[in-house]
Amino acid sequence: MVDESKGLTGRKPRADAQRNRARLLKTAKAAFAEKGAEASLDEIARTAGVGAGTLYRHFPTRDALIEAVYRHETEQLVAAATRLSGTHAPTAALREWLQLFVDYMATKHGMYEALNSIGGGTSELYSASTEQMTRAIAKLIDRAAASGDIRSDFDPLDLLRALAGVANMSSGPDGTKAAKRMIDILMAGIRGQT
Repeated sequence: MVDESKGLTGRKPRADAQRNRARLLKTAKAAFAEKGAEASLDEIARTAGVGAGTLYRHFPTRDALIEAVYRHETEQLVAAATRLSGTHAPTAALREWLQLFVDYMATKHGMYEALNSIGGGTSELYSASTEQMTRAIAKLIDRAAASGDIRSDFDPLDLLRALAGVANMSSGPDGTKAAKRMIDILMAGIRGQT
């Protein structure tokens, strides 16, 4: 497996290459969310302000770009758990991370068609992201439980499933709003005696 932070040559990419990759991921995320699998790669490159050659150097296939967008969003969410733990009180960090998880679900929902177009399926991709997110939320839950602010007798994955279920029940802003309201209900439910 290639370490994406070092590129194919084993060296860290130049700053402009890193910026191009970041712009491509951001632009592709919006394009796939809006147009699904039919999003034009040439249009993504143009909107990101790079040539098609630059896009294909970073992402040799449409599937590679779709996977990279999904993995990037997952990595951002997982990294937020550590960042929030360093800047927020335990329950505030957990609540804020759950808000970010709902936004992540909205992005994933918007990209659903593009994700399902990946050759070979998405089961490995989804499995890896679920594992990463479960570890991230477990750290936040463990920290909040250790502070005595929440119970510790529940499975972190159940909390994610509850929010994902609400977010998926109705697509678009309504599902996102409902899931964000659900966060406070779930937080109230996990407070109490440990």
